[in-house]
Amino acid sequence: MNFFDIDNRIIEASQKAMELCKSKLDEINDIQEYNQQKMIKAFQEAGVRESHFSGSTGYGYDDFGRDALDRVYAYAFDAEDALVRHNFASGTHTLTVALFGILRPNDTMLSVTGMPYDTIRSAIGLEGNYPGSLKDFGINFEMVDLKADGTVDYEAVEQRIREEKPKMVYIQRSRGYSIRPSLTYREIKKLCEISKKTSPKSIIMLDNCYGEFVEKVTPMSVGVDIMAGSLIKNAGGGIAPTGGYIAGKKELVEMCAYRLTTPGTGKEIGATLGNNRELFMGAYHAPFVSCEALKTAVFASALFEILGYDTTPKYSENRGDIIQLIMLGNEEKLCSFCEGIQSGSAVDSFVKPEPSDMPGYESQVIMAAGAFTLGSSIELSADAPLREPYAVWMQGGLNFCSGKLGVMLAADKILKKSEEN
Repeated sequence: MNFFDIDNRIIEASQKAMELCKSKLDEINDIQEYNQQKMIKAFQEAGVRESHFSGSTGYGYDDFGRDALDRVYAYAFDAEDALVRHNFASGTHTLTVALFGILRPNDTMLSVTGMPYDTIRSAIGLEGNYPGSLKDFGINFEMVDLKADGTVDYEAVEQRIREEKPKMVYIQRSRGYSIRPSLTYREIKKLCEISKKTSPKSIIMLDNCYGEFVEKVTPMSVGVDIMAGSLIKNAGGGIAPTGGYIAGKKELVEMCAYRLTTPGTGKEIGATLGNNRELFMGAYHAPFVSCEALKTAVFASALFEILGYDTTPKYSENRGDIIQLIMLGNEEKLCSFCEGIQSGSAVDSFVKPEPSDMPGYESQVIMAAGAFTLGSSIELSADAPLREPYAVWMQGGLNFCSGKLGVMLAADKILKKSEEN
C-alpha cells in the first residue's frame, strides 16, 4: 500500500528508523498513558459534567464550565490555580498578560535562557519601539547569555541573580529559532533551585510553549511559580480553536486575571460564547496528541540521521518539547522538505510553500502548514529562515501515522528533487 508513490529507498529507511527508535517510542507511550490517566483524574476532580459545555454571554458571571476548566488545567499542571481562556489571542499574548500582570515599574525581568523568542521581544521592548511595551512602563530587562553550545550557564545565572535580585527570573523552555537544546524538567529544576537559594523572593516564570505533556514531571512540581502557553500548541490537543493558559500560584494567577479583565473582577467575568466544549475536548486529548507529536519528532530524527543529516535532538535523547531540528545544508533541500510536509497535509496539500519576507526577520522565511486551525503548531508544520545553516524546525502531528507520512514525504521530495538536478 503506497498511496503517495514514495520511493522504496525512503520506505526502507523509514523501516530502519522505526527499529532504531522503538525503545524511545515505547518510553513516550508510557508518558502518554501516565498523562492521559492524570488528565481523566483532573476531569473527575473538577466534577466536569455535560452542563459545563454550555456557553455564557454578556459578563459571563457564574460560568461554571469556565471555572471547571480552570480546575482541570490546574490539576493537570500541579498548579494551585489556572486561567484558561479562549480570548487569549496567541501564546505571545498569554505570556504578555502574565508579564504585565506581575511586573511593576522599576522591576527587573532577568531572562536566564538568553534572548527570548522573536515574537515576545516587542512586548518586552527589545525590538520595534512599540508604545505599551514593558520598557515603556519602566520595567527593566536583563539576560544571561547561553554558553557557546547553547546550554544554560548555571554559574553565570547564579551570579546574576545574586547581583540583580530580580523581581522575575524568566525561563524559556523551547528553543525558538535557535539551535540550543530545549529544557527538560531537570534543567528547569536546577534553575529553580539556584533562584530559590540565591533570591527567594524572585518569581520564577516559565514560557512553557511546546513543552506541555512531553514528560511526567511538571514544571510546577520542581519550583516554577507561574507559567503560560498556547492552546493551539500542545495544551489544546489540536481541538481548541484558539486560546491560552496561565497556571501557577493562586495569588500570581489572580494578578494575571486582573490584567486580562480588570482589577477586582479578574476571573469572575468573561463570557465563553459556546467555546467550552471544544476547550474541554482539547484538554482531554492534549496528553495523547502531544505525545503523538513527540513520536513524530523522534521518527524524523531517526530517519534523517539514517539519511545522513545532522539532527537535534538525536532520536535517543530526552526531550523538553515537540520541536525537531534538522540540518539540511542548502536552500533547495530546505524548500523541498517544506514542500513534502505540505503535500502530506489533509488541508491545503496542493499548496506549494514559497519563501517570503516577514516582519522581524532579516532573511526570507519558508513555512509549511496544512492545518485545521490556522497557525496551529501542534499540527504537523515546518518552518525556517533561508540562511545558514539551512536548518528546518519541524513540530506537531495530530497522530503518529499522519506525522510519519509527512516526514517520509519530506524525505522523498528531497531525494527526488536532488536526482532531477
